Amino acid sequence: MEVRRLRLLREFADRGSVGAVAAALHMTPSAVSQQLKVLADEAGVELLEPDGRGLRLTDAGRALVLRADDVIAAVERAVEEMSAYRSGKASVRLAMFPSGAALLLPGLLHEATAAGIDVRAGHLDVSYPDAPAALTDYDIVVTHRDERTHALSSPRVRITELMREPLDVIVSATSSFAHRATVSVAELADADWISVEGGYPVDDVLLSMSAVTGVAPRVAQRMLDFTTIEALVAAGHGIALMPRHAARDPAVTAVTLTGVRAARVYEALTRPNPRRSVEAVVDLLHAQADAIDAP
Repeated sequence: MEVRRLRLLREFADRGSVGAVAAALHMTPSAVSQQLKVLADEAGVELLEPDGRGLRLTDAGRALVLRADDVIAAVERAVEEMSAYRSGKASVRLAMFPSGAALLLPGLLHEATAAGIDVRAGHLDVSYPDAPAALTDYDIVVTHRDERTHALSSPRVRITELMREPLDVIVSATSSFAHRATVSVAELADADWISVEGGYPVDDVLLSMSAVTGVAPRVAQRMLDFTTIEALVAAGHGIALMPRHAARDPAVTAVTLTGVRAARVYEALTRPNPRRSVEAVVDLLHAQADAIDAP
């Protein structure tokens, strides 16, 4: 079986359709289909089967994708080693959610450069279940989840937990809670909240508060940018949950929330058996996180 055809099968597993694979690889759908049929002939078993108007992997196809991950990983490690001999530098593609990037990326880039690794980083902020799909385009995806949410489980994804970041309540200087060290969930039952979109860790904690108090938090505004959320809180339009290291506006005050577990967990997602440079960058991310968590 040719590695290039195994790559096509893996792309199909990641992207879900022949058309999506063709668009991503700048091929025609017919060319993709033809190569996948050749791979099935080489395997001696059907790898795809009809699924409505599209196709899906058969059991044999899913099994071969797992083996394809191993084969492609081995080839990529070999290619990287040869490239390192030629240039002395490896390249790693990294995706991070914005507030996590602001916290970890500056130091990571210094350390990676010193280690001879060229990190190409980009922003990617999606809900936790959607994060593994980004491994189609990146070597490492740093994502976050509510600490009560179970970690992803997939034979095609390796998860490295990086750190736990508490979530605090932020209030304006004029709030009655501004000079408090703590505030209980019950005391916030009547508050107006500024929250993120549903499906993100901060909003998941609000749902937990609903279970504790029996009252659904009244969300007045939903934003995905923490700077905007802080500005609205500072202007007195409500209160918000904010990751402890993301709060920067001096016009708001962070208060510790009691009565419910409130934190998000950072995770680095990779393929199983990643290249040495990818493993090295994950280790560097872990070191950056450890330095932040240290007293």
